[in-house]
Amino acid sequence: MKYNTGFQHKGEYEYLIVNEPAGLLEFLLKNVRESRNKIKATLQGRGIKVDGKCVTQFDYPLECGMKVAVSKSKRNQLPFKSRYVRIVYEDRWLVVVEKNIGILSMAAGHSSLNVKSVLDDYFHKSHQRCRAHVVHRLDRDTSGLMVYAKDMETEQILEHNWHDIVYDRRYVAVVSGEMEQEGGTVANWLKDNKAYVTYSSPTDNGGKYAVTHFRVLNRTTEHSLVEFKLETGRKNQIRVHTADLGHPVCGDIKYGNGDDPIHRLCLHAYLLCFRHPVTGEKMEFETLIPTDFRRLFK
Repeated sequence: MKYNTGFQHKGEYEYLIVNEPAGLLEFLLKNVRESRNKIKATLQGRGIKVDGKCVTQFDYPLECGMKVAVSKSKRNQLPFKSRYVRIVYEDRWLVVVEKNIGILSMAAGHSSLNVKSVLDDYFHKSHQRCRAHVVHRLDRDTSGLMVYAKDMETEQILEHNWHDIVYDRRYVAVVSGEMEQEGGTVANWLKDNKAYVTYSSPTDNGGKYAVTHFRVLNRTTEHSLVEFKLETGRKNQIRVHTADLGHPVCGDIKYGNGDDPIHRLCLHAYLLCFRHPVTGEKMEFETLIPTDFRRLFK
């Protein structure tokens, strides 16, 4: 694949594709002397034009003869900013975000702060004709990775094929006490009572079967840092299963024991791997374990 070198014109660097087609991000990484993160920020900030049209889609298909203009003007760089949500990846079909604690995945009542509304506002301001469609959820006080569809067709593919599409999904938590086991599996039935509190049963209680695998990453005499891999995705699954083990998630006011070392629910969705619902490409995302979690084990 060959490209012309760039030349400066009216404050922008322009590139002309002369050979084989390519994806926009691939082209930019080969031809722009900036880091991958800066190039992605420029894309999100509407600082890239293809044949005079602003493009934010990382995999936008480029064809022979197209002109790609990369803006060097800071006033055009308007990357998405939110104290509660960070965009990790975006293309024309979906967006992957890392959410902070204190924000719902979707609206629940009037004027509730939620990720969907934050994304819808971003799409509107960046002139994208789409809406955020909820595919899965995280509790308000759980942080970590989530994926939202940008159209109903993609949402339906993800929703109806979730367990086939998502091939690895892991959480990390600080739990109360020193876990003696190196790892294991918890499997039982989960069901809500009339007060909407989820409880477990070793036999079928009319609820949903839930399976959680875990392994200890670090421990002290007071706390354990544990990785959880979900085989099923039930409501409050990890929180109930850790309580079943006698080591509830720290900061959990619903299922915990009052142990709250950093004044938050110590549960973070740190790994999300799935096959792209449209392209079939493997998409793998991983965030750092929260600093406050790691600090407890220094």
